[in-house]
Amino acid sequence: MPIIKNKQFIQAPVVVCFDLARNVDIHTITTAKTMEKAVDGVTQGLLEEGDTVTWEAIHFGIKQRLTAKVTHMKKSTVFVDIMVKGAFSSFTHTHQFIEEKGGTLMIDTFEYKSPFGLIGRVTDKLFLENYMTRFINSRAKELKRIAENAK
Repeated sequence: MPIIKNKQFIQAPVVVCFDLARNVDIHTITTAKTMEKAVDGVTQGLLEEGDTVTWEAIHFGIKQRLTAKVTHMKKSTVFVDIMVKGAFSSFTHTHQFIEEKGGTLMIDTFEYKSPFGLIGRVTDKLFLENYMTRFINSRAKELKRIAENAK
């Protein structure tokens, strides 16, 4: 099971970073390259523990839907969402926020399992793990840009 970890230092208060990361409207901005939008569940505003959201996006030229549920939240330090329906066999995305001098360290840990057994594992090694790493890194950089400009 691939595990992707991304760390991003943001020169903004931890509460700002935490709220931006769980904001559905901001999520659509930070994933504009894949035209991601919320189409069911919570479709705007801040996600809370127990909420679900269905995202529609274009990945690899194919329109896809994925439903995630926020299973754990400790404001303003961590929240976890898991896939309840979608293309992966499973995924867990842990969003962690650590207050540091001059800002916040945001840590994304994304654990996923591809479908289709051996074919899925080969796909991970050939391109999917790299694609997901770039996707998570790109989103974190956009969130950093928004947070630092919101001051």
